[in-house]
Amino acid sequence: MIRTTISILLVALINVQCTAQKKQKITIGFYNVENLFDTLDTPNKQDQEFLPASIKNWNSDRYWTKIDHINKVIKALNKPIILGMCEVENKAVVQDIVDRGELKDNYSVLHYESLDARGIDNALIYNQSVLTLLDSGILRFNMPQGSTPSRDILWGKFTHESDTLFAMINHWPSRRGGQVESEPKRLIAATTAKKFIDSLLGANKHSEIIFMGDLNDHPDNLSAEMISSVLKPMINPESGLFGGSHNYRGEWGVLDHIMVSKGFLKKGGISAVKKSGKIVSEEFMIDEYKGNKVPYRTYGGKKYLNGYSDHFPVIIEVSY
Repeated sequence: MIRTTISILLVALINVQCTAQKKQKITIGFYNVENLFDTLDTPNKQDQEFLPASIKNWNSDRYWTKIDHINKVIKALNKPIILGMCEVENKAVVQDIVDRGELKDNYSVLHYESLDARGIDNALIYNQSVLTLLDSGILRFNMPQGSTPSRDILWGKFTHESDTLFAMINHWPSRRGGQVESEPKRLIAATTAKKFIDSLLGANKHSEIIFMGDLNDHPDNLSAEMISSVLKPMINPESGLFGGSHNYRGEWGVLDHIMVSKGFLKKGGISAVKKSGKIVSEEFMIDEYKGNKVPYRTYGGKKYLNGYSDHFPVIIEVSY
């Protein structure tokens, strides 16, 4: 009887150890890659600033350096199973990221063309050996009369074993003209995003949702608070070394957000790790401007700096 009890305990212990060994830590992230344009003149798009004959002299060498830089960042993020991106011109430039680096055997691209006048869109890449894409689409919203169209919200529906995960990629209207004057545009985007989230949670209160993007608003602004009223913010000023993901005129702020549903914070299956949000600022991503540490960007005005982006990427840890 004693031997039987010991045998049962040993089997249970082995099962627990095996389960623990199977549990892996990975990441999901978002990165504003800052003006990832190809070198071709696209009809009906205002991409003249990023052409070989432009004042910025955007050429193939600089383009491929930018692609290599983004791949260096992705590696530093521990190759997220989902990486949302904004400020990409088209699907081809995102495919170049995948094909040029260490991702080409496992990663796929999700992208839709938006109506943005400059031709910049949202996109995501995902690890197809971990996730299966079931469905995808965009949420398009109308700007006030006289305003140019904004970037669509991109969404994808994925499965991992018995879990279903919704990912939303955002790049809301800029602060051009001032925060107060431009805020109504971001509130339109926030209303559209929240309606979609509410519909998912209304259908299933345990829905697993990850919302990410450059909202061009801080956590305490109304638009971001609309989303944080239904999802859990994972990025805050304490998530990074500098108090933000972006620096504007010497002031740091959190413009790049990741928020998740309660269903994605559950235990078991694929789930977000609580309090794991991080603004990533590796040394190679940092530059110095007027004595201050800032993100190492590609251009400073018209001057080519050979950097990475004017934003730091943000990530969360995920276990599965």
